[in-house]
Amino acid sequence: MTVTPRTPASPASPASDDIAAIAKGGRTNVIGFALRLAARVPFLFVAGRLYGADMVGRFALAVVAVELAALIATLGMKRGLAQALSESDRPHAHVAWDALAVALIASVVASALLFAFPGIMYRAGAPMGIARLLPGIVVAIAWSDLTLAALAYRHNVSATVTARAVIEPWTISIAATGLYFIAPHDGLEIAYMLSMVAALIASIVPFVRSYGMPHGWKPRLATIATLARQNMPLAGADAIEWATRNVDRFILGQLFAPSVVGIYYMAQQIASLPGRLKSSFDPILGPVITTSLARGDKQAVARQIRQVGFWIMAAQGCLALMGSIPGEAVMGTIGPQFVAGTAALAFLLTAEVVSSMGAVSESALVYVARHRNLMISAVMLTVQISLSFALIFAMRAVGWPPNYQAAGPAVALMLSYAITSIIKSRLLSSLLGAPISGWRWPMLWAALVAIVIGTAFTALPHRFEWVELVFGLPAIAASYAFVLWKWAFGPEDRALFKLKPPAAA
Repeated sequence: MTVTPRTPASPASPASDDIAAIAKGGRTNVIGFALRLAARVPFLFVAGRLYGADMVGRFALAVVAVELAALIATLGMKRGLAQALSESDRPHAHVAWDALAVALIASVVASALLFAFPGIMYRAGAPMGIARLLPGIVVAIAWSDLTLAALAYRHNVSATVTARAVIEPWTISIAATGLYFIAPHDGLEIAYMLSMVAALIASIVPFVRSYGMPHGWKPRLATIATLARQNMPLAGADAIEWATRNVDRFILGQLFAPSVVGIYYMAQQIASLPGRLKSSFDPILGPVITTSLARGDKQAVARQIRQVGFWIMAAQGCLALMGSIPGEAVMGTIGPQFVAGTAALAFLLTAEVVSSMGAVSESALVYVARHRNLMISAVMLTVQISLSFALIFAMRAVGWPPNYQAAGPAVALMLSYAITSIIKSRLLSSLLGAPISGWRWPMLWAALVAIVIGTAFTALPHRFEWVELVFGLPAIAASYAFVLWKWAFGPEDRALFKLKPPAAA
């Protein structure tokens, strides 16, 4: 096995410093990802074992509408704020509060719409308890996203780890457990609202400490309108990316019972954990890319995309193997009724792997070709939706059971992600005039070794299913990681694991 040689940057070069900054910020957020995983698993267990597939399905459909409203309310400033701060000569606190003002106005409009038409969230009518206040949480989600984005511009990613990986998941896990005995019918929704409020507090406190209060700031309607208009392509890209990951849940909600949606949602939550690895690098990758573009260094951007693309693809491949090889055991941990989602889980995990380069490429495309990026995403979202319906109705026509049909959107997602990654990575490579692919052949050998070892554990009798999880998962991860470390990792890759990386990795 060979490793493609990489030309090291000069120790004093900005590009080398950027890789070191990405490694440091990415490492912090990967630790946060591990913390979030540890905190999210209890929620999945509690939701599956206590509330059941039916209640989880209803919750999943309600949250999908709220999260879309919150995303739209940020108007693309979650990623566009870094560019606005880097280009503005105004005090950064004023620019950030302009963005928060825009988000507040948009959040109020979005919440009002959901309050007026609760059927968007609930097919069987709005609940009568506290859960009916769910649309009011839109502003908390939007403000938390923007304050964390502002902190990331100053390379403070520890705030994101605290808010998103510790406060938010542990709040929803603990609250969902306690509320089951008080409000079993809307406990999940209330727990979700509490977690979003807690995340907002954990976001806005460090934001005020870093940026201070906006002394002398007055909302500039013209500036706010310009900011919103400039970020429309980013807002569209964010909305389409979100829709790509969540439209399958909406489609299932229109064609299947809530219990089927609940089973798919649990598979989706497990599969989305690898996807969050990419978002772990977003807070630091965005500012680094905008800085490189500001100095006109396209080669540095290509190098950053290539490096982060490899890190994410390698990590997502490991998690996909760990989740799909012992898939029945993984889904069975949540509850026996959720084993039916094993096939969907395997396709969703594979989708996360093939989406890696497309997602990382988009981190730069939103700045260098935002309109073309938006057009590609919109076309592929249409393909995904059409293919989802086509697969469901085709399986229904031949008499396949509902659980098989429900895996159709997962297959459509995997195929659309693969095509999107090819298109976007090639477009970005041509724009930067440099290769950006993070693929390295040792990843294939690592996967084959892990599959052989993992399959040996799944061949054990059913009564030893616990062995798959206790010993099989670590064995899969260890074998995969060993091959990568030995034959795929170079000095810059190993910088990700150093506690104090040098200024030039």
